[in-house]
Amino acid sequence: MSELIFSRPRNEASKPVRRWMYDRVWLLSLPMLAFLALPLLALLLRISPMSLLDTLGEPGVHQAIGISLQTSLITVALTVIFGSPLAYLLARRSFRFKRLVEALVDLPIVLPPAVAGVALLIAFGRHGILGETLDLWGIQIAFTPLAVVLAQIFIAAPLFIRSAAIGFASVEPELEQAAGLDGASSWAVFRLVTLPLSRYALLSGVMMTWARALGEFGATIIFAGNFPGRTQTMPLAIYLGFELDMAVALTLSVIMLGLSFTTLFLVKIFFQHERD
Repeated sequence: MSELIFSRPRNEASKPVRRWMYDRVWLLSLPMLAFLALPLLALLLRISPMSLLDTLGEPGVHQAIGISLQTSLITVALTVIFGSPLAYLLARRSFRFKRLVEALVDLPIVLPPAVAGVALLIAFGRHGILGETLDLWGIQIAFTPLAVVLAQIFIAAPLFIRSAAIGFASVEPELEQAAGLDGASSWAVFRLVTLPLSRYALLSGVMMTWARALGEFGATIIFAGNFPGRTQTMPLAIYLGFELDMAVALTLSVIMLGLSFTTLFLVKIFFQHERD
């Protein structure tokens, strides 16, 4: 009888301990959270809404925003078209040197952007491996809008490929086999079964690729240059504005901060749907 009176369920006894641990973890997490939030808050408070609207009316700001949106959307489209087959291959097939291919795909994520820019310039510049041949045909890539797109693809495409590969791998093969037994062609199975079931991973990859392409700087400035109205994207305009016009740098920084935060928020929603 005394055991029934004085003993408590094990889970109830551990609640105070867990509560104590969670409180301490929150306190230990505050310095890092404050460090991450303070610069972003300072950026938002540094420029007034009126100054933001006035700077948005400047032609150079319009051009940088337009070039960034145009090139990043082209980058996403080309990445989805040419990256999806590679993602499906990595997700569904085992082959020799697969780990090597995976490392090659992931390499631009950890490679310094400046190194990527130099590599692209050596490959596609006028005196590069392919650049000399292209120059004979009257095709010049370096320091053109096409160079901006290629730099963005090189840096951002791995994010889509990895996310899409995870999405394709999560689809149960039995579902695809069942659709095939019902008479569906391979393309129909992919379009009606594989794509819908992996859509959230694909959408997450698209959003992350777009955000990364939008913010690409190092490879672009080396391979495409920083020419206003031609190759100057928002990050490059921020870099130039920091030296010439701080209001331009602050305005474009706030715009990119808003776009990046919205993108990450949507990606979190997509991942939540994927888990549910």
